[in-house]
Amino acid sequence: MAKDKVCLAYSGGLDTSCILAYLIEQGYEVIAWMGNDFEAAKQKALKIGASKCYVEDLRQQFVELMCFPAIQANAIYENVYLLGTSLARPILAKSMMQTAQKEGCQYVGAHGLYMTCSSNANHILRKGNDQVRFELAFYALQPSIQVIAPWRGKPFLSRDVAATANLAQKASLGVWMRTSHCSYEAGILEDPDTTPPEDMWKLTADPMKAPDTPEDFTLFFKAGLPVKLVYSEKGSQKTVEDPLELFLAANAIARRNGVGRIDIVENRFIGLKSRGCYETPGLSCLRSAHIDLEGLVLDREVRALRDQLVTFNYAKILYNGLYFSPEREYLEDCIVASQKSVNVRCRCYKGSFSVLGRSSETEKLYDASESSMDEIGDFAPSDTTGFISVQAIRLKKYGKKMEEMGQSLVKN
Repeated sequence: MAKDKVCLAYSGGLDTSCILAYLIEQGYEVIAWMGNDFEAAKQKALKIGASKCYVEDLRQQFVELMCFPAIQANAIYENVYLLGTSLARPILAKSMMQTAQKEGCQYVGAHGLYMTCSSNANHILRKGNDQVRFELAFYALQPSIQVIAPWRGKPFLSRDVAATANLAQKASLGVWMRTSHCSYEAGILEDPDTTPPEDMWKLTADPMKAPDTPEDFTLFFKAGLPVKLVYSEKGSQKTVEDPLELFLAANAIARRNGVGRIDIVENRFIGLKSRGCYETPGLSCLRSAHIDLEGLVLDREVRALRDQLVTFNYAKILYNGLYFSPEREYLEDCIVASQKSVNVRCRCYKGSFSVLGRSSETEKLYDASESSMDEIGDFAPSDTTGFISVQAIRLKKYGKKMEEMGQSLVKN
């Protein structure tokens, strides 16, 4: 009799290795799946007993389908978080589901990849956002799929159970550990007043120790998407246009100059507050440059509507794991209408990003003669008198009403 198949998101770390060994013991055939090329982790999965291990390079899709549209929308969660992990989950979930369908899997499991370790006990807390993000994506992509979540009790697997069953040894791991990535939480960070230790940061240089010379570069945008990056490296000028290469180059510039660190207390989708530290160097630069260019080329009212509707809600949708939803499709259609072409001259220096200048050959909303304090141009200063008079009509009525009520705005 054929075994039921599980497609398991596998990282090579402790939790997924124990889950892999546990599911095999439970009688499942496990197809391991990985979203990056780690040969050692692949060999570990096969050694533990996975019948196959798929390794997918999803970086191009991640940049083009997730990061760049987020830049178009200026997406940011609670004014701080650039959604790094949130942006990755839809691409991972979709590729994993494609593998599950190819292999005829009845189940998928990703619950070793997004568990939150408690700081003082050998157990797992089911409090993270990613369990929601992955599962909502799975169910949207294939409504009939069944999710296996061992750490939540489907089937049940705690660290005590894993230790008793010697799963750590079967997974070729002798100790419980948690690896650090570009997002950090739990442990000492659970005290929001604890300063993150310097050796925690893995992707970016310490801003205090970053180069003493500013690094300048120019970003070119078309329809709100980065299309070219011009920078200097070892004395020669470099130009990159491929989306992935552009993103990696921006990432490298920001990393070596200590740009892209954030430390926040955020509101998780499930209703808890959580302290997290994130490193998003390249995305920080690209988004900041995009925000700046809109000051030059975007109509005031269009920008206001976009900020109130699209930017806020697009970020919320991504954070909450609702990428595969009709509302996300609607908002993405709204984004494109607000974008123009422009180039932005930028600088990274000791943890900071700044814009040195911006220009556009196609969009002429900015008129230097109109804005000049030394030229009349098409806007006559006398026109301001009528403008102020109209704007003052309702304010005069409000002031008069307050006086009649004995609540003078001057005295109060």
